[in-house]
Amino acid sequence: MLEARRRDDADWRSGRTFSLVYHAGDEVVSVLRDALSLFVMENGLSPLAFPSLRAFENDVIAIALGLLHGPEGSVGSMTTGGTESILMAVRTAREWGRSVLGIARPKILVPVTAHPAFHKAAHYLDVEVVPVPVGPDFRGDVEAARSLADERTVLVVASAPSYPQGVLDPIAELAALARERRILCHVDACLGGFLLPFVERLGRPLPPFDFRVEGVTSISADLHKYGYAAKGASVVLYRDADLRKHQFFTHTEWPGGLYVSPTMTGTRSGAAIAAAWAVLHYLGEEGYLDLARRVLATTDRLRAGIEAIPGLHVLGEPAMSVLSFVSDRHDVYALGQALERRGWRLDLNQRPASLHLMVTPAHEAHADAFLADLRAAAAEPLSPAAGNAAVYGMLAAVEDRVQVGDFLKGLLDGIYTPGAAP
Repeated sequence: MLEARRRDDADWRSGRTFSLVYHAGDEVVSVLRDALSLFVMENGLSPLAFPSLRAFENDVIAIALGLLHGPEGSVGSMTTGGTESILMAVRTAREWGRSVLGIARPKILVPVTAHPAFHKAAHYLDVEVVPVPVGPDFRGDVEAARSLADERTVLVVASAPSYPQGVLDPIAELAALARERRILCHVDACLGGFLLPFVERLGRPLPPFDFRVEGVTSISADLHKYGYAAKGASVVLYRDADLRKHQFFTHTEWPGGLYVSPTMTGTRSGAAIAAAWAVLHYLGEEGYLDLARRVLATTDRLRAGIEAIPGLHVLGEPAMSVLSFVSDRHDVYALGQALERRGWRLDLNQRPASLHLMVTPAHEAHADAFLADLRAAAAEPLSPAAGNAAVYGMLAAVEDRVQVGDFLKGLLDGIYTPGAAP
C-alpha cells in the first residue's frame, strides 16, 4: 500500500520537481537510510539517556558554526526544520527584549520577501511583525527599515537568500542598523546556510552574510536543504551562549521531575540527528564543494537558457541556485501549466506573478530537456491558466487578504479530513 500510494507523488528522483526535495544522489540517500534505521527509536529529549545523540548534535553545530564563521563562544541547537529554527530565534528575541530592554510586546522588522515562518512565530508568540518593503532589486530596503524601527523594536531580519527571487538582502547594512539601535539581527540562511559557504570557496563573489558581519546575532540554516540531510534537521546558531539562554524553556514544579528543553519540541527524532551527522561526514568538504560546483553550473545553464527565450526574464540577481522568472508575452501561470502537462513541477510566486526554480544536483542531467520544453511551451498560443493555477492567480489579485486567508483555511480543512480521498 505504501508503494502504491507514492506513485502519484511529486517525481523528485528524476529531476522534474523544482522544490521541496534536495536530492544529492542515490548514494547519499543510502547513507541517510542506514543512519535513520540505526536510530529510528532513539529520542533526543534526553541527552543523558542518549549521549550518542548529544555528541552528534554538538558536532553538527560545530560544523555549522565553522562554515558560517561563528566566533569563539558561539553556540547553537538542532531543530526539526527552518520553521522551528525561526520560531526559536523569534522567541529568543522576545525574551531578550523583555528581560534586557523591558519591552512587554516587542516588534520585529521583517522584509516582505522573508519566509512566512517569521509571521507564524509572531502569531504564536504574541510578537508584532513590521513588514519592510523591498526595492526594485527585491532586497530589503534599509532606509525603510530605519524609518520603521522604534522603541519597541528588538530584532531586524535578513535573508541569505530570500526564497522568492533567491537574492541576498543587504545583510551588512541591516546588521549595522541593528547595532546602531543596540538590538538583535537574525539572518535566515535556512536556504543558503549549507551552500553559500561553498559558493564562496568556488570563487564566486558574495557580500558577507554570516557571523563575519558585526551585528549579526543569530543565524538559521537547514541541514535538510543544501546540507542534503533527511527531513527534520535544521540549526539555529547564536553569537554567544548568553543569548541562547533566552531560547531555553524550564519548568521546576512538575511532580514528574525537573523539565528543561532547548527548543520547541520535547521528543526529538534521534534518527534525524544521526542522519544529519552521517551525511555531513560522508560528504565532507570535498563532497559539498563538488555538489555546489554542479548545482551552480546547472543553475547557470538554466538561467542563460531562460533569458534566451523571447519574453522571459529572470528577476533580480540570484545569489546561488534559486531563481524566479516572468513572462511579458504570456500569463506566466498558464506557462507553468504547460510545463506541468509536460511533467515538470514548478512553484508559483505572487507579487509579481512568476515561476520559481530551486536547483539541486538532481537537475543536472535534465536541464536541457527542461529548457527544450520551456521553449516549446513559450512558443505556443497559451490559453489563460485554468484549474489550480487560475485559482492561485485569482487569489493573488484579491485585495482583502483576510478573505484569502479564510479561503486557505477552508482548503486546508478539506485536505485534512478523515476519510478524504488520497
